[in-house]
Amino acid sequence: MSKSKIRTYSTENFRDAYMQPEQKLDTILKSDFGKFFIVEVEKLIRLIKLPVPPIRSTTHTLIYLTDGEAVMTIGSETYKIFKNECLVVPAGQVYSFSNVDENHGYLCNFHNDIIIGKFGKNELLKDFEFLRVWGNPRISLDKQTSKFVRRLLKRILLDYSENGLMNLDIIQSYFIALLCELNRVYKPVSVSTQTNAVGITNRFRELLVDRIKTSHRVTDYASELNITPNHLNKAVRKITGKSPTKWIDEAIVLEAKVLLYQSSLSISEIATEVGLLDASYFSRLFKKQEGITPLAFRKMIETS
Repeated sequence: MSKSKIRTYSTENFRDAYMQPEQKLDTILKSDFGKFFIVEVEKLIRLIKLPVPPIRSTTHTLIYLTDGEAVMTIGSETYKIFKNECLVVPAGQVYSFSNVDENHGYLCNFHNDIIIGKFGKNELLKDFEFLRVWGNPRISLDKQTSKFVRRLLKRILLDYSENGLMNLDIIQSYFIALLCELNRVYKPVSVSTQTNAVGITNRFRELLVDRIKTSHRVTDYASELNITPNHLNKAVRKITGKSPTKWIDEAIVLEAKVLLYQSSLSISEIATEVGLLDASYFSRLFKKQEGITPLAFRKMIETS
């Protein structure tokens, strides 16, 4: 992999890079953990080398707390969840965390194949908005749903701990039921009834993840969506309160922050990597978003 590319970690790569090489880990992560695993979150966190800098994963992560709190940065936002809440990191989304939080609960890491296997179908992935990069990562559960979710997680953990993925049919059935329970109480980022504007905004944000290194103009995204720049601007502002330009600038800086953590590229090389040929403009944009220059941000990383 080229050093200029942002690393996207498989579960196996993440284990090698950020988990302690302890035998205890082998007892809770079974042989096929790259496809799916479930653990008690309080057991896993103590085996992770912290801090975990901004990275991406090829799999989804779901955390549900039965007690305490957890803090994680997902995309450009930092989220804190408490008892009876879930946090979801979709595959491909940038995330990071740095603290050993005092909590109890469950953590599931899973590939799409777990959902679209024997009993699932591709359409299910579209039904679960929280697995999309533009979805709402935080899900709050009511008392009844929490009871159902805990039972499902406890049942899945029991089978996984004893058999790994030997009884994949059972794990998949319970896991799809779990996601459906979460979907029932899930609340999207926007509750607007402007369904056309919501659709445009979601498609724009999805495109942003794929095109940010090459497309920095609102007109680029408007053209891709077959609408006018003004239409795109109105829709995105209505739903998110931020302009498409603001979203683009934040996405550029987020990509740059990941590279500042992951690589030894110079500031001008990072500017080029995120699609900006003018290093001075890149530094100004970064400082506008973060309050410090890219160079100062890198020094902060080195001393942390």
